[in-house]
Amino acid sequence: METFRSTTILGVRHKGKSALGGDGQVTFGDAILKLKAKKIRRLYDNSVLAGFAGASADAFTLFERFEKRLDQYSGNLSRSAVELAKEWRTDKYLRRLEAQLVVIDKESMFLISGTGDIIEPDDNILAIGSGGSFALSAASALVKHADLDARKIVEESLKIAARICIYTSSDLTVAEL
Repeated sequence: METFRSTTILGVRHKGKSALGGDGQVTFGDAILKLKAKKIRRLYDNSVLAGFAGASADAFTLFERFEKRLDQYSGNLSRSAVELAKEWRTDKYLRRLEAQLVVIDKESMFLISGTGDIIEPDDNILAIGSGGSFALSAASALVKHADLDARKIVEESLKIAARICIYTSSDLTVAEL
């Protein structure tokens, strides 16, 4: 059975700004099915950004659950992330979902997975998806050696990933807080 491969999501917090970006490519086997999929969302009155890698329907379910947690905990990103991860890990239905989320606000960022992982990076850079390691490497270098803001680091890093990873396109969506 062929595998869907899709996306590169990159989040960066740098110089007082937070940015999250992703490409729009969805690949099935060796064919590109879509170039303009939207994998980044603004949540909780535009104060939180969320991006996903994995199955789209699963991610939309997780976005809805995460948004409910944000409402429940008055926009507290860490508490909402922990509660979603607990629910995701213990709920029979949710455990079968195949996606990962990166969530970011002005103060923090987390990777949330169905295995119960909630990862807050040491260096304020997170990447997931097929081209995640390429984008992460590029962003790490740009944060250290370039005088760019968070949004520009995300844009340039995703462009670099698109030149290397066949599952990443250069059709990008970037949002900033």
